Amino acid sequence: MQKLIIKGKKEIAGNISISGSKNATLPILAASILCKNVTLKNIPFVQDIFTMVKLLKFIGMKIVISKNKGTIRIKNKNNKIKTLAPYKLVKTMRAGVLVLGPILAKFRKAKISLPGGCAIGTRPVDLHLFALKKLGAKIKIKNGYIIAEAKKGLIGSKITFPNISVGATENAILAAFHAKGNTILKNSATEPEIKDLISFLNKLGGNIKMNNRSIFIKGCEKVKEEIKHNVIFDRIELGTYLIAAALVGKKIKINKIQSKIIKSELDILKKMGVKLKIQKNSITISKSNNIKKINIATKPYPGFPTDLQAQLMVLMTKANGISKIQENIFENRFMHVSELNRMGANIEIKNKVAIVKGPSKLNGAEVMATDLRASVSLVLAGLVANKKTIINRIYHLDRGYELLEKKLKNCNANIKRV
Repeated sequence: MQKLIIKGKKEIAGNISISGSKNATLPILAASILCKNVTLKNIPFVQDIFTMVKLLKFIGMKIVISKNKGTIRIKNKNNKIKTLAPYKLVKTMRAGVLVLGPILAKFRKAKISLPGGCAIGTRPVDLHLFALKKLGAKIKIKNGYIIAEAKKGLIGSKITFPNISVGATENAILAAFHAKGNTILKNSATEPEIKDLISFLNKLGGNIKMNNRSIFIKGCEKVKEEIKHNVIFDRIELGTYLIAAALVGKKIKINKIQSKIIKSELDILKKMGVKLKIQKNSITISKSNNIKKINIATKPYPGFPTDLQAQLMVLMTKANGISKIQENIFENRFMHVSELNRMGANIEIKNKVAIVKGPSKLNGAEVMATDLRASVSLVLAGLVANKKTIINRIYHLDRGYELLEKKLKNCNANIKRV
């Protein structure tokens, strides 16, 4: 089993280029089921992407990966597609359930395993199924599988989500793409990754518009023969390196981004005393010595993302005073806290709130990654800690961060994989 070994307290400096967004690529790959020929650019080659590619190959799509070009080419000319997504390919990745909408839309039936992924909460698929039923699908769950059918095709409908859900919004958009008539989604998620999916589908021939939390979809009967799409940058990876630079950076410049997309994250870092020079497509972080306490709550976009909560908590350990994070998205997303406390942090959990008393002197230790974002928070802690940190179960990290050690090593961090 692979581990990361980090020798901390080493100042980092240099340039970091941000990869394409994993969370944008996955629903777009699912959407490729609706296409004939598509070329996707700026792909992050992380484990979740390879898992989705395996799933698409299993159902019968031809896929060519070019790592050096950062592209995936998909050919889907025949209609001999399996309408099954088996447990072995969906168990490790939550996004596997996103093939349900496009398969059902195109082939009028689907059998998809209930998904797996990180152990950060139950994250049920109820809202996905709620939306598909509103579009006319008949659905039952049997032996761990979702079995869906729409013999006469899906029919446009008005759907108001009881709660905001990124995955359910994406699945509803994908299902409604081929539905007869118009669909309106209310109380939808509005993440940049969803906007990128809509951009992709509109290139394909769709007519989809977003206004605040409402999405308007006109059913598409004919798709374009061939399209190309450039996936947006990964805003969570960007946030992670911004925090790394705030912790141990001398001067770090981060490129290949759109700063306007992460306004709430930048506002919070500024309030904490992080020195930022913000430009349209790059951000430079200078040495930040006086980190200030702050109270925040995770919220759907454009609020502070749950996927950066663990990383920001490490920065809070360096703040003067008591900081608080209220986790409003997932009920089990504080599993990194016990590991950070083993490294010398002073963090207490009360209900859904983490109370971080700082500043704390972090010391290297052997720790265990429990989920994707928790793993990278331990990397950040290792960078700022005294002596050596060993991080176990880094396969979680490989699900979502491309070339993490290389990017940090290029900035003089002492990190290696064994």
